[in-house]
Amino acid sequence: MGSLDLPDGSRIGFTDAGAGLNVVFLHPTPLDREFWRPLTRELAGIRAILPDLRGHGESQLGSSLPTGDFARVPDAPVLSMAQLAADVLALVDHLGLRRAVFAGCSIGGYVLLEIWRRAPERVRGMAFLCSKPQADTEAGLAKRVETIARARAEGVGALFDGMAQTLLGATARRERPEIVAEVRARMTLTADAEVAVQAGLATRPDSVPTVATLRVPVLAIAGGEDGSVTPAEMEAFRAAPGGCAYHLLPDAGHFAAYEQPRKVAALLAPWLRQFDA
Repeated sequence: MGSLDLPDGSRIGFTDAGAGLNVVFLHPTPLDREFWRPLTRELAGIRAILPDLRGHGESQLGSSLPTGDFARVPDAPVLSMAQLAADVLALVDHLGLRRAVFAGCSIGGYVLLEIWRRAPERVRGMAFLCSKPQADTEAGLAKRVETIARARAEGVGALFDGMAQTLLGATARRERPEIVAEVRARMTLTADAEVAVQAGLATRPDSVPTVATLRVPVLAIAGGEDGSVTPAEMEAFRAAPGGCAYHLLPDAGHFAAYEQPRKVAALLAPWLRQFDA
């Protein structure tokens, strides 16, 4: 475990464990880096670098986020994908990594696409788990506005209680009821951080054109029970010119890597072996 002081005075926490292929794992919101633990325990021969994204887990939100970029809630601070990508690249520099394979779930995948736009030379391969290249739909934007209003009015307790249910697949909730409490315990964002995250998600760019520039190998793993990112949306990664290995886990939800770590590892491990040479 370690921490890195960022130029704006905030700090991010991270775990750097194992030896072998450098793989940076970017977790979903509102969870933290512990999301990846069940999966990384199933993977051998990698150096697993797990940062807490800004505002999550042990990483500070900072006090200098811009406002005004989300026109529907103009006073909301915005934690942009660009800021999160800059944070991750700062960590990669701090660790002295010239290149790495990156894996991202949900917002982690959105950040990964921004990293590619900024520094493609640092990326050896990209694994997207329950993440999509499309921007928010009109319905999605309306939901962001509603979530921001709830976080400001009520706090995040009831909001996160609901997310712990809806973001997990029905199969996981039925077969492992305790998983709901497990993921809820990792949702530690403050209301201010949740507002900034939602505004950042709302303002993320459409990355479908970016997919057409992905010249490195891509892995896409979709969950058939994912109500946030559909398998059809993830099909867009098949257009990546570097090649895309696409897989569907029919009985997994948005947190597929946590719900079914062995199945995800069985897909991820052989894909990673191409980078050993």
